[in-house]
Amino acid sequence: MKFAVIGGTGLIGSRVVKNLNAAGHEAVPHSQSTGVDVIGGQGLDEAVAGAGVVVNLTNSPTFDEASPAFFRTSMDNLLAAARKGGVGHFVILSIVGADRVPELDYYGAKVLQEDLLAAGPIPYSIVRATQFMEFMDATMSWTADGDTVRLPATPIQPIAAKDVAEAVTEVAMGAPLNGVRNIAGPEIFSLDEVGRITLSRKGDNRTVVTDPTAGMFAAVKGDILTDKDAHLAPTRYTDWLS
Repeated sequence: MKFAVIGGTGLIGSRVVKNLNAAGHEAVPHSQSTGVDVIGGQGLDEAVAGAGVVVNLTNSPTFDEASPAFFRTSMDNLLAAARKGGVGHFVILSIVGADRVPELDYYGAKVLQEDLLAAGPIPYSIVRATQFMEFMDATMSWTADGDTVRLPATPIQPIAAKDVAEAVTEVAMGAPLNGVRNIAGPEIFSLDEVGRITLSRKGDNRTVVTDPTAGMFAAVKGDILTDKDAHLAPTRYTDWLS
């Protein structure tokens, strides 16, 4: 089967393309670098032509109030192209708990993306993942100041990008869920604890200070953990660091 992987050159997309091709399918990566513009619409009809499945792994360039407009426009354009091309399955990657943090513009934008897909005419699947292990350095950089990194004690359940890609691949190859599959890492930590583990393993002498007001995750008042029915990935955080 032919798969059009939009955002197929990124962290998750490149792995999904590799996995699908290794399974004997024809997976074609599409992105701005290949001439596909999900906002302007250029190249979309050609990208999805002949594809049985579209996997949309594009992401907003910002996490602020501009992110809802990105997802609305990109989904409108992609769904129109997929409908025109006769696509039978449309897959997106979203975030566990996005609907529980209305204070975050980006999380609200991902909920909007889910809603647009579910309201459309194409059979669909939504894969919701917890926070990527690969993003921990960036998360710490947001609130780093000299010898100190400030992080809230928000509970998280980090998952490795390779495990996310494997889950997206499995869902894309299957029948449309017309619903959601939640995936998460096997362990729960507080975010400040992950920061301390990360710095210690890297020989970084900076100090993590617990600060409930620090960074994007300070807006999380409850938790963004997955439920008991989630698929738990195998990779543990310390093993990933190693």
